[in-house]
Amino acid sequence: MRIRPISPDLLVTELTGRLAAAATHAAGPARLRVAVDGAPAAGADELAAALVDPLRAQGRPVLHVRATDFLRPASLRFELGRTNPDSFYEAWVDEAGLRREVLDPAGPGGSGRVLPSLWDADADRASRARYVDLAPGGVVLVSGPLLLGGGLPFDVTVHLELSPAALRRRTEPDQQWALPAFDRYAEEVVPASFADVVVRADDPRRPALVEPGGND
Repeated sequence: MRIRPISPDLLVTELTGRLAAAATHAAGPARLRVAVDGAPAAGADELAAALVDPLRAQGRPVLHVRATDFLRPASLRFELGRTNPDSFYEAWVDEAGLRREVLDPAGPGGSGRVLPSLWDADADRASRARYVDLAPGGVVLVSGPLLLGGGLPFDVTVHLELSPAALRRRTEPDQQWALPAFDRYAEEVVPASFADVVVRADDPRRPALVEPGGND
């Protein structure tokens, strides 16, 4: 593999080009479903948000959906306690709801009628968001942790990879309890081995693209 350092701005530019090209080459009026996967410390939500305006400038309708807006109710998430890493890994995100309300409607033959958020975790109730019609040729960006390896139907996957040391250094103290879940994800799923785009994000000011060929 070849590791190519890149500036944050150029990373956004290159990803925009790749996604716009993928949307253009999709068959018929398909919409593109993109995962931007990474631990909170890697900045997946921030990267997805940074892609919205450049993609719109390319003429693409865009919707950014955060996995944290598709959490399961607190009674299910916290059944084994509020800081249980196995629950975080296995039971926090409502994958069925994300598939039903976002990925299937945005997929082949789908209506394009997408729900931007399902659950307000702070209030622990339905978010009461309104459906959004994503036009044909549009792009839905789904960002958050632990998105890959569970069979969710994404067309393009971007994984932000952190070394174990960087993950621990950059994770907020009150979130350190979740680190075993990310260790488990790296070991069991190995998202960097199959994601379409892998970005090494140890230093947010100096990301690097992992590309086939060459040497580390």
